[in-house]
Amino acid sequence: MRKLFFLVAIVFITCSLHAQVHLNLNFNVESQPVWGPTGYDHVEYYYFPDIEAYYNVPKHMFYYNYQGRWIERAQLPSRYHSFDFYKSYKVVVNERAPYRNHLKYRDQYSSYRGRHDQQPIRDSRDERYYVNRNHPEHNNWMKQQKHDNGRGNGKEGYNSKGNNNGRGNGEGNDNGRGNKQDKNNRQDKHGKKDKR
Repeated sequence: MRKLFFLVAIVFITCSLHAQVHLNLNFNVESQPVWGPTGYDHVEYYYFPDIEAYYNVPKHMFYYNYQGRWIERAQLPSRYHSFDFYKSYKVVVNERAPYRNHLKYRDQYSSYRGRHDQQPIRDSRDERYYVNRNHPEHNNWMKQQKHDNGRGNGKEGYNSKGNNNGRGNGEGNDNGRGNKQDKNNRQDKHGKKDKR
């Protein structure tokens, strides 16, 4: 019996750790650049049809073609100095090394060249993007998080002790101070037996 318990515990812990790692790998809003488009919880690469270049979000690196070779750099070369990341169209590509299939992406997204109709993360008022350190509302959001966590108030303003602050009667979760009632053992509000 003890071995079975340990086996179940190990499986549970392993599944929990896997779920946490899996969750962290599937959401990277906090590491997306604020010039990236809204609407994506996970991004591996952005493809820029206007300049035929790529940006790797997890590595914060650009990939561009120079004399037939793909170059990886932290910044684009000076020939792209007038490129506007906020206004340009970005295609989200969740594929490993998409620049290796560049002809496919160039042909597929050539019609997106010159488009300027995406909202960047910087301009979003959706709170899920406030976790991004570079979002203009990040500091206000952090202050609110600290305030809410310090007082135990959530988004809806509920008290962390429960809706009745532990003073209710009945079988609910009242932090152990409620008066449990059943048919055979009724008590009044002072804890005395009720003779109904």
